[in-house]
Amino acid sequence: MNFLVDYNLSGYAVVFLGILTKRGWLEFFSIQFLTFREIGLSMDSSDREVWNYAQVNQMIIITANRNMKGQDSLEQIMREYNNATSFPIVTIGDLDRLDESEYRERCVDRLIEIVLELDNYMGVGRLFIP
Repeated sequence: MNFLVDYNLSGYAVVFLGILTKRGWLEFFSIQFLTFREIGLSMDSSDREVWNYAQVNQMIIITANRNMKGQDSLEQIMREYNNATSFPIVTIGDLDRLDESEYRERCVDRLIEIVLELDNYMGVGRLFIP
């Protein structure tokens, strides 16, 4: 499973990957955290561009601050285009708490749960974690 990591979380992608490696999950699942830079999206990409890229490339967006206001907001895009085959958007509930190792590990636990049960999460729109 590929996660499209919003620009404000790119540093945490390495940390999440480290936790997954330490726990041995990567031996069983192919999980990648891809940053905007790695896939060629600019930091100021609209939510519409991010949503479209993720859906076309079958990726789960992981974010902490996508805007919920306006015509191109992630919330509006989900309302317009979300359907039963849409990949979910994972939103970190409290960005400031990612400095806490226990919180980061709980977030990774939820990410694994989502990957394991992805069929149950298709089309749900936004998931707040942990």
